[in-house]
Amino acid sequence: MINILLLVGGLLLILWGANALTDGAASVAKRFHISNLVIGLTIVAFGTSMPEFVVSFFSALNGSAELSIGNVVGSNIFNALMIVGVTAMVAPIPVGKGTLAKEIPLCVLSSIVLLLCANDVLIDGGASNIISRVDGLLLLCFFAIFVGYTFAIAKDGAGEEEGEIKSFPVWKSTLFILLGLGALIGGGQLFVDGASGIARSLGVSESIIGLTLVAGGTSLPELATSVSAALKKNPGIAIGNVIGSNLFNAFCVLGTSATVSDLPTGGITNLDFMTLIVASILLWIAGCFMGKRTITRPEGLFLVACYVAYTIYLIMQQ
Repeated sequence: MINILLLVGGLLLILWGANALTDGAASVAKRFHISNLVIGLTIVAFGTSMPEFVVSFFSALNGSAELSIGNVVGSNIFNALMIVGVTAMVAPIPVGKGTLAKEIPLCVLSSIVLLLCANDVLIDGGASNIISRVDGLLLLCFFAIFVGYTFAIAKDGAGEEEGEIKSFPVWKSTLFILLGLGALIGGGQLFVDGASGIARSLGVSESIIGLTLVAGGTSLPELATSVSAALKKNPGIAIGNVIGSNLFNAFCVLGTSATVSDLPTGGITNLDFMTLIVASILLWIAGCFMGKRTITRPEGLFLVACYVAYTIYLIMQQ
């Protein structure tokens, strides 16, 4: 019972903190006339990915490597299939040429890089598969390249300028950012303690908990943000949020976690990494070919069905 309370309490703190941080940061960015697509790819995406960051970071500190990796891989699969799918079912998502040509392929690349980093046995003949500190630094280098790319977009003024982003006074934005960060840090520690305790009490592996329960829980901000953006006719935020979150998770979240401590993959298998690659490719195909650069409701339903099938498979493997 205590573990459930820790899990729920931690998640509520994380969700509130992510929302406060995102609102505060987006308001500051809007004051500098940064486009909505760039805000979606960076501030909103990074803000809604803070739950993954704090959960994976504290998991790495606490020696729960499978929870840390499973959270990132599971969240990215959830984002690409479930969140995009549900959002498209609510309102079809137009996808820009630049997003199809550059940002989504970056998501595919990030998934392939994770697969390579997690295959020491197959590639190097190592004793076990570990995402090492060197791998973590490599991922952070990729993240630096992505951040540079988004700043280049901002400089060029690319992306939609229309949309509804709350505007607050500077003092209020700063307060939201600080309170949000505090809630994220405290909630993250509570959430990891609760999730690890539940896994131990149920005899379920941390990898399965990370890929499902933790991944879904920490991805709730992305789901709420993308659906809300779609309803407000702001596809730049909706699709940019998912793409930015996946890149942030793969490069920054896992990169930072691996830099803190080597992360043995344990129960996170190549099937999980391959599922992430396929999910990213399906996202690209849905935007490219079938709906004239629009992810339609039938395509959204198909993406959701793929995620449900993957989750059922994980449960049956226990």
